[in-house]
Amino acid sequence: MAKKKSGKPLHEQAYEKIKHLIITLQFQPGTYLNEAYVSDLIKTGRTPVHQALNRLMLEGMVEVIPRKGFIVKAVSLNEVMEIIDVRLINEVECVRLAAARASEKDIENLSRTFEKSTEASKNGDIEQQMLLDREFHDNLSKAAKNVVLGDLLRNLHERSLRFWFISLTDANHHSSVQKEHQTILEAIKDHDEEAATGAIRNHIESFRKNIMAQI
Repeated sequence: MAKKKSGKPLHEQAYEKIKHLIITLQFQPGTYLNEAYVSDLIKTGRTPVHQALNRLMLEGMVEVIPRKGFIVKAVSLNEVMEIIDVRLINEVECVRLAAARASEKDIENLSRTFEKSTEASKNGDIEQQMLLDREFHDNLSKAAKNVVLGDLLRNLHERSLRFWFISLTDANHHSSVQKEHQTILEAIKDHDEEAATGAIRNHIESFRKNIMAQI
């Protein structure tokens, strides 16, 4: 299997690069992805690019138009509302478990990510804040000590990344997200399950309200 110095297979590198371009809206919804053009853009062969696009199709980020090829899938309000509904059921339970089970190491990881995210917010770095938002939620999943629940939420968060990026383009939402994360973090530190579940529910509903205004 072909690899570069990073150690990752070329199709994995192509997948990560193309996905990043889609998530950050450098490839806009509705954009046709000519494989030769994409291959030249990311400096990767046609075969890894084709494999990456097929994987992104399975994840619902691109679709195939007969006789035309791959196209970046449109942003769907219905899709994000469905994702939010599923998050409300599962992530509230995840955070309840995190409040009950979080170790000192888990809390340190959450605090470190929160601090980095605060700095990214101050700098207006939307892309970095989006990645740190994902990291914060991933750390919450790890603190819950439930692998199956963590895998489920990780998939939902990956599907939400484009919507997170759109949501974070609202400058006012930056500070709101930080305050909401801080409230969640404080509840986890206190091992307060009721406060933690209330905080994550408010955080998810805040995202719903913001994304509905953006799309």
